[in-house]
Amino acid sequence: MNGSLTIATVRTSTMRTPAAIMKHVESFHFRCFLLTKPFSSFPSSLPIDPEPSDHDLPLLLHSILSKPNWQKHPSLPKLLPSISPSHVHSLFSLNPYLLPQTALDFSYWISQKPTFKHSVYSYSALLNILVAYKFFGPADKIRLAMIKSSASIHESRFVFELLMEMNKNEQLHSCFKLSLRSYNFLLMSLSKFLMIDEMKSVYSEMLNDRVSPNIFTWNTMVNGYCKIGNVVEAQRYVTKIVQAGLNPDTFTYTSLILGHCRNKDLDSAFRIFRMMPSKGCRRNEVSYTNLILGLCEAEQVDEAIKLFEAMGEDFCYPTVRTYTVIIFGLCETGRKSEGIKLFEEMSQKGCEPNAHTYTVIIDSLCKDTKVDEAREMVGRMLEKGLVPSVVTYNALIDGYCKHGAMEAALEVLGMMESNNCFPNERTYNELIAGFCKKNVHKAMAFLDKMLELKLVPNVVTYNSLIHGQCKMGQLDNAFRLLEMMKKNGLVPDQWTYSVLIDSLCKVDRIEEARNLFDSLKEKSLKANEVIYTALIDGYCKVGKIEDANYLLDRMINQGCLPNSCTYNAIIDGLCNMKNMKEALSTVKKMAGMGVKPTVDTYTILIKWMLKEGDFDHAHGTLDQLISSGCQPDVLTYTAFIHAYCGVGRLKEAEDMMIRMKEGGVFPDSLTYTLLLDAYGCLGLMHSAFDVLKCMFDAGCEPSHHTYSILFKYLLKDRRTKDDSPAVNLVSNGMLFDHADVWKSMEFDTALELFEKMRQHGCVPNANTYGKLIIGLCKVGRFVVVQKLFDHMRDQGISPGEDAYNSLLNCFCELGMYDDAMIVVDLMIKSSQFPYLDSYRQLICGLYDQGDKEKVDTLFANLLRCGYSSDEVAWKILIDGLLKKGLADRCSELLSIMEKMGCQLHPNTYSLLIEGIDGA
Repeated sequence: MNGSLTIATVRTSTMRTPAAIMKHVESFHFRCFLLTKPFSSFPSSLPIDPEPSDHDLPLLLHSILSKPNWQKHPSLPKLLPSISPSHVHSLFSLNPYLLPQTALDFSYWISQKPTFKHSVYSYSALLNILVAYKFFGPADKIRLAMIKSSASIHESRFVFELLMEMNKNEQLHSCFKLSLRSYNFLLMSLSKFLMIDEMKSVYSEMLNDRVSPNIFTWNTMVNGYCKIGNVVEAQRYVTKIVQAGLNPDTFTYTSLILGHCRNKDLDSAFRIFRMMPSKGCRRNEVSYTNLILGLCEAEQVDEAIKLFEAMGEDFCYPTVRTYTVIIFGLCETGRKSEGIKLFEEMSQKGCEPNAHTYTVIIDSLCKDTKVDEAREMVGRMLEKGLVPSVVTYNALIDGYCKHGAMEAALEVLGMMESNNCFPNERTYNELIAGFCKKNVHKAMAFLDKMLELKLVPNVVTYNSLIHGQCKMGQLDNAFRLLEMMKKNGLVPDQWTYSVLIDSLCKVDRIEEARNLFDSLKEKSLKANEVIYTALIDGYCKVGKIEDANYLLDRMINQGCLPNSCTYNAIIDGLCNMKNMKEALSTVKKMAGMGVKPTVDTYTILIKWMLKEGDFDHAHGTLDQLISSGCQPDVLTYTAFIHAYCGVGRLKEAEDMMIRMKEGGVFPDSLTYTLLLDAYGCLGLMHSAFDVLKCMFDAGCEPSHHTYSILFKYLLKDRRTKDDSPAVNLVSNGMLFDHADVWKSMEFDTALELFEKMRQHGCVPNANTYGKLIIGLCKVGRFVVVQKLFDHMRDQGISPGEDAYNSLLNCFCELGMYDDAMIVVDLMIKSSQFPYLDSYRQLICGLYDQGDKEKVDTLFANLLRCGYSSDEVAWKILIDGLLKKGLADRCSELLSIMEKMGCQLHPNTYSLLIEGIDGA
């Protein structure tokens, strides 16, 4: 097949090697959601465009450097803002015969510019030129500068591999071997990133090179091992210090204190600390700070504070790190207000917080759901001229993602990139986890972005994506991700399989779930309580209680202790089987196993007692719940409200709502909707709209079921006034067919609802329109939907992604493909992601109509919107065209993907080739 080799050579290892040419990473901007920046071409002759492409810039620089007095070249000032370390790396790598003095002069010239900072890669390319021309004196200085500039574990490994390779070069060894100073700085760089195996290799190389270690060398080895808590190995190097006739110094003992603290051996740490003066070693600020950190990590914060206050006895004064450690300890143990107070006091005592101190506070605020305050703290940092690190931004992004505020998270991502702080794997893992809760397509797009930036996805990345696909009901995609992670050399863990097993059970694919469970043994994975519970719950949901109990016994026999969730699954299953006696017996058994019943346990029992009309026992169980130390939650209260509303006991339902709020529990959409329905059933529409107003005031979004119930009673009133026969839409509680309501609803009914909402202080918003559109689209009422869309625009309200996707799905289901294409265009212009399932229906439908040109245009536009290439191939090419037997069409769209530079994972490519060849 034409072009197949383009995609076959994809996504090889992302590990950087010394010989690799580093590609500059552009800041990533959003248009639609993610758009690849279009390539531009520029002439190589001068004068030049002030914004040349990444590819052309090194060529232009070489052209300038080849001229005399290049420093005065008129184009340099225009180019300067665009020059990055990767451009300098490319300049030197692509021009190895550049005159060494010119290369040195340019390197120095560019390093003096405030916006430029050399990377290990730009230094390495310069080093190669200098060594080739035997400029060994300057080369030694560049070598040291390169070592010192290592800013990550990847860069430190790059430097280590490069220098070890150079040192083994026989031609270079005699005249450019590593000096003691270079060895020591290299060890220090490796120690910084806990690269202990590499440190051992360097130390061995040093001895083989007949370079004698000094106390700095041995202290660095001691410190490296102590950082990982390996005090035994560290002591070997302390012995070498003594054997060399030297005395361990403050640095040595301070490292040992750190090592013992890492092992949580505070007694040994204190013993070293107290011994230091008798050995003639002054305890310094680092000695104190290491011990204070050990106490904080052991949650002995009060002891840490005492030591902090005693520093003056040794004429030591808390450093910014000391304060930061204490603040961290206070925040981590729930004493956030004390931590913030100490943070504010630092400056008054002459110690200004640094970026790390701010990061601790920002992280604490985010964990305490005070994300906006954390954002303000970042602003304070910037005002003080401090540079937030990737850790700072990650804390803020994580805070927003956990609250579902994805737009705010993306703003922070843009802020960090504009401040030249590059996202790392954790940044993308947090964004992926956040988007998986709302839109798995966007999460998958970030996976592609990670790979584009040469970041390596890990098990956490794939677990989030698998979970996101499962939540969307896309189990086939989840298993494709599983195979992809295996192909990438990652080993799926217990969390991976627990999500898959649970998801299979939720769609009644119990046998597949059991087969996957049984396969864990051959994968050398032991099922944990989460995996057992997922399968036990699956069996209970389909009424196979005996299988569930068998699995419970096996779980216990294998030493895996059931938790409350495990027993709750069985109790719920028994209640579903109306076996309340056995359910209560299981609660006793649970307590006998040392597992305390939870609020969920009691709520399951209460729910089924209420379902049987046994209000007395239900209230007795509620009292038992409270006396056990648990607090009722929203599900507990909602169960009572549901039951009371169902039998017309509205006063008791209202009382329970009041009790719920007094207990600090906030009603959810279902709670409000039940009460609203009960008022409507009694003809109390004014009270029903008052409930809707309470929802709006509480920030609780009504669901399309809420609006469906309001329409139910509006239609009833209208038909009563008209004296016309009607479909029976009103029934007891919520037991009615919502579809009948949406089928009966007209546009004027929506306008009547909007008017009544306004009368009660509930101004219709995007959510209101969106929920109505979703309900109407489910029954194909696209004419009413179109009028609602027009009305929205007239009100200045923009449709949300869910509303658009519902309309798109509706048009596709009805075969209205031209209308569907209009919706797609509108969504893309509004920076929204149409669901790929709808794209699949649309593309297959257009092919059925013979509209190949429309498909080509639509598909090309889709690829420009930043979807994951793999997910596009799975949903449209494999699940769409190949399943319909359209192998030729699949090949055509695959060619479009190749021409547009899309990269597919080898697994995806194999699936495509097998499908095409098989057809």
